[in-house]
Amino acid sequence: MGHRNARLTPAGRLLLCQRIAEGMPIAHVAAGMGISRQCASRWWHRWLELGAAGLEDRPCAPRRRPGRTPAPRERQIVRLRRSRRWGPAPIGARLGIPPSTVHRVLVRHGQARLDHLDPATRRIIRRYERARPGELVHVDVKKLGRIPRGGGWRAHGRSEAVRGRGIGYAYVHSAVDDHSRLAYSEVLDDERGPTCAAFWLRAEAFFRAHGIVVERVLTDNARSYCGHDFARALAQGSVTHKRTQIRRPQTNGKVERFNRTLAAEWAYARVYRSDRARTNALVRWLHVYNHHRSHTALAGLPPISRVTNVPGHYS
Repeated sequence: MGHRNARLTPAGRLLLCQRIAEGMPIAHVAAGMGISRQCASRWWHRWLELGAAGLEDRPCAPRRRPGRTPAPRERQIVRLRRSRRWGPAPIGARLGIPPSTVHRVLVRHGQARLDHLDPATRRIIRRYERARPGELVHVDVKKLGRIPRGGGWRAHGRSEAVRGRGIGYAYVHSAVDDHSRLAYSEVLDDERGPTCAAFWLRAEAFFRAHGIVVERVLTDNARSYCGHDFARALAQGSVTHKRTQIRRPQTNGKVERFNRTLAAEWAYARVYRSDRARTNALVRWLHVYNHHRSHTALAGLPPISRVTNVPGHYS
């Protein structure tokens, strides 16, 4: 691609060659188009040799790279990365090459980060993103131990005073829009079919309040999502249900990653003295996540930045 001050585009180069072909001197054509005679002559001879295809921009990369790492050595680097999950330094030490060279090879093959590889299969994770809000919403449940009144072991340490004071679990139901990452969560008492169905109706109302019409929902293969209650709840909004492959939670990765963020920044971010205090803090944290927290996949912007049809906002 030419720079912004380029005198000639491919169309301009073709016009230059056509004028020369009509019999005009190269120097006169070059002066009329504001370029040197040498530049005009180069495009003229390229047109004579290759035709109109020769007037297109060419890549700046050299045709030959004698100093590039040989292909067999690159395959060794990639093989060690996948089989051992090593970084540039251990791989470089094993093969006797600089870690900087290993890093360049890994970048070239799309494996510069370990989280780009599936831990189980060592294959490159194929990431996807839907084109518009509501096209796909990920739904999942995260189980958390309830906090006894006065605080649990995080507040008092792992002592005999708090040992055996478990009071069951809280179930955090979450729905995350694939395109915008806009999220909705509730802390409920169980993860049975009727509970999941009622949660989805409230989640769908939340998305509709933000101008998002949900088209499809993606869940895992839990029994609560495969029953009639959840199916009837989806049918009310004409939403299609899609389930992940068995033992492939990466397919539902948007909400799985959201669960990690939720645990780190809300559930375990500070010491809570009661389960009610933690639940009450969820509403405030969700507002920060949706409206203020920067998201790496959104170029540092919050999820609400991709929801352009919020009532009261300009689209």
